[in-house]
This record gives sequence, C-alpha cells and structure tokens, in this order.
Amino acid sequence: MKVKTWKNIGIFALLGLFLSWAIASCSPTPSTGQASSSSAKSGGEVEFWTMQLQPQFTDYFNALIAEFEKENPGTTVKWVDVPWGDMQSKILTAVSAGTAPDVVNLNPDFAAQLAGRNAWLDLDSKIPEGDRAQYLPKIWQANTLDGKSFGIPWYLSTSVTIYNQDLLKRSGIAKPPLTYEELAQAAKQVKEKTGKYAFFTTFVAEDSGEALQSFVQMGAQLLNPQGKAAFNTPEGKAVFQYWTDLYKQNLLPKEVLTQGHRRAIELYQSGETAMLSTGAQFLKTIDTNAPAIGKVSAATAQISGSTNKKSVAVMNLAIPRNTDQPDMALKFALFVTNNANQLTFAKAANVLPSTTQALQDPYFTGIAATAPPLDQARSISAKQMQDAEVLVPNVKDIKELQKIVYDNLQASMLGEKSVDQAVADAAAEWDER
Repeated sequence: MKVKTWKNIGIFALLGLFLSWAIASCSPTPSTGQASSSSAKSGGEVEFWTMQLQPQFTDYFNALIAEFEKENPGTTVKWVDVPWGDMQSKILTAVSAGTAPDVVNLNPDFAAQLAGRNAWLDLDSKIPEGDRAQYLPKIWQANTLDGKSFGIPWYLSTSVTIYNQDLLKRSGIAKPPLTYEELAQAAKQVKEKTGKYAFFTTFVAEDSGEALQSFVQMGAQLLNPQGKAAFNTPEGKAVFQYWTDLYKQNLLPKEVLTQGHRRAIELYQSGETAMLSTGAQFLKTIDTNAPAIGKVSAATAQISGSTNKKSVAVMNLAIPRNTDQPDMALKFALFVTNNANQLTFAKAANVLPSTTQALQDPYFTGIAATAPPLDQARSISAKQMQDAEVLVPNVKDIKELQKIVYDNLQASMLGEKSVDQAVADAAAEWDER
C-alpha cells in the first residue's frame, strides 16, 4: 500500500521545496498525462505542463481549458500532466532540445536554475504593472532572478503550528508559543511537567528545510549577494547556539539527527509531542489517524523569530523563451492565475492563492471563532501571507548549503565542535565548494 501525502497530489511539488508535510490516507495517485517532447503542435496550440495534478483535478482543468478556448477561438490548449519526480529531467531535456511546452508549472527554486541559463521569457516587458500588482509582492519577488521576472505566481502553501491543547494545559502553558524564544521555554515546561517533548525539528539534510529557514526567521542572513556564506555572524552563531542548547538539554528527541519529518508526524499523532509544524489541512488526517489526538488539537500561527517572517512554498507558471506562442502562452498563464480561477482552485485543492483579492474572499476571512479547527487553520494560513516569503535564496546548490549547515549543526549538538567552530567550518566549506 502506498502512503499518500498532500505532496503526492502534485501539490507535493510545493512542499518538497521546504518541508515534508501531511501524511494522509492510503491509495495510489496515478498520473495519466504523459509528456512527449516529439509531439507536433498545431499552429494555434498552447502546450501546458503541470506537475501531478491528475486525476484529482482533471475536471477542474478540463473546464478551465474549455473556458479559455471559448474566449479565444482558434486556440487549443494541450494539457500534459507530468509526475512530479520526472518534471525536472523532462523539462531540462525539452528545453535543451527546443521542444519545451509553452507554459510549464514549476517551483521557483528549479525555475531559477533555468532562468540563469536564459531559458524563460522575460516577463517584465510583457506584463503591465496593473496585472502584476494583483499578486502578493513578496511572492512575485520569489519568481525573480537578478531583478528579472521569470515566472507568474500560482498556488501557495504555508505551515501552521498544530498543538495538543491537553499537553500544553498539563504543562502550565496558557497559549501556544509563537516565537522561537517562547518555544524554548515551552520545551522546558513540557519536559518538566509531562516527560514528553514539545516538538520535533529534523536536522537530516535530505529532509525538511525548516531548520535552515529558522536562520532567516531569527535574523541571520544565509548568503550575501555574491552567493558567499553570510551566516558567520553573531546572528548566525545565535541560531547554532539555540538548536545546540535545546539538544544538549534533552529538549529535542534524539531522532532529530537521524529521522525526518515523518517522525515528527508519528510522535505528534501518538501524543508524544505537543506541537507539529505542518499544513493546515493535516488536521483532517489527524482526526482520521489519531481521533483522540484530533479531539484536543488546534492550530496557531507558524513559529517565527525576531523578524516575524513566515515561510511559504510557491508554485509558478513559466514560459520558455523559445515558445512559438509567446502572446497566447502569456494570456493563458495569466488566465490560469487570475483572481477567480485561483480562488476556485484553492478551494478545490486546499491551497492558498497568490493574488491579494482571492485571499480576501470570505472563504479565508469570514471564519467565525466557533468554526471547526480545520477552518480556523485555513484562516490562519491566509493571514500569514502578509508576512510570508520564500526564505531560502534562489541559488542552484541550496540543498548543498542545507547539508553543510545541518552537518555542522549536528557536530555542535553532539559536542564534536564548539558553536564558533561549527559556524566557521560551515561557512568555509560553502565558500570553498
């Protein structure tokens, strides 16, 4: 039986960017679309690639495409759905061969790599300021490289903190923590009063980037404009010290060094941790997998630091520079991402829209204080968009940076290096790579 996650429905493409989230029910998620780089296009055809959105959203996209074709007689849209694990290799091959689609669904991290190779249509001269202004400014910024726009924002997700009300109450904590400083204090109280852990944050380099994002949230800069390490500073050392202290004080499970976000989910659902950083929709899964924990679970804002910055995962639409349909491809991309269509898709897929107007819809803002926790969490997620941004830099080797930082953090946490030495070694290793 295959474990199905929020990410397995194409929406994983979002979350693979910065954390592993929400393990849900069991059943495979097939992808019926197959990308063919050799297929010939008709004169009025726009080829559109998405990442693993079939079959869950087949009806939505068929209706969307039919509406666009009706509004643009003579134009047809060929929709190709690609498994998320295959997208990078397929689009790289297609771009190199000159057979790329006209519109492609990617994430900013990978799209930025191709932007550095001049693969995408420069959108700054193509999209009027009025059209650009409908998108959240910080989200638009995530789709830029060297001051040039290479993608149009589409759907988003941000984590919230799901917490066990009973465990916090037993620990004498009246309100769930909202800052890393409050989190450290909560960790002490939960451990002292219950013997359990407050939370689980992985330091496995191949898994979640949550700990890496904490540097930015606590006021440290990861890289300078030249791409060199910028975290060998008092702020960067303070982050290393924060995680090292928590681990040495036995306020983090030992498995944070060896297991990923899946373990965080297991511990929360078994009642062994008081908090879980994940997507708002995961409350539904907790109700299914651990009903007793679900009954005492509620949601609050994502934990941040002095900056109050919140992390967000972004999906975009990019247009290859060599498309033979630049005007119609752009028109279609703007159509897919307009306010109305983003709102409809957000409701269908349990994601967030990237346009200001759609986020102001009562679906996100008109939620009563007595509404179920899942609705409350959705409202919290939407409110966070005002402070949310992609926290890690758009650089080619961001996963390598994560590994270097995590490896040296682990060495500090295990007492193999001092904090100063671990920070200095991480910075030097990055700069010398």
